[in-house]
Amino acid sequence: MNIIISNSNGQPIYEQIVTQIRNQILTKELLAGDALPSMRLLARELKISVITTKRAYEELEKEGLIESYTGKGSFVKAQNAQQLKEQHLHEISLKLREVLELAYLSDIGLSEIIEILKGLQKGE
Repeated sequence: MNIIISNSNGQPIYEQIVTQIRNQILTKELLAGDALPSMRLLARELKISVITTKRAYEELEKEGLIESYTGKGSFVKAQNAQQLKEQHLHEISLKLREVLELAYLSDIGLSEIIEILKGLQKGE
């Protein structure tokens, strides 16, 4: 598993871990049943506290993306199609909110954004 931590982006480390693992699950880089590194191993590899990795794994469990078993470890949970769609829609919503904020700052109207999206959909 490839996780890159940045101390300069302002986002808490546990959130960076959650975001990256979530993205790997949603893009199917990690599949149902795949084992995640133990909390201690991940903490050692990233040179962070075990408490931080524990918090990240707990957050992923709350989201229903992983399941943990005492003595066995943590594994990617099987996702149903509706749950994946909801996760994708949530991610799209977050990204579109950022787009709208940037558009507002740049005085770019909704019609221009829609045209950009149509162009992207066509592969332009």
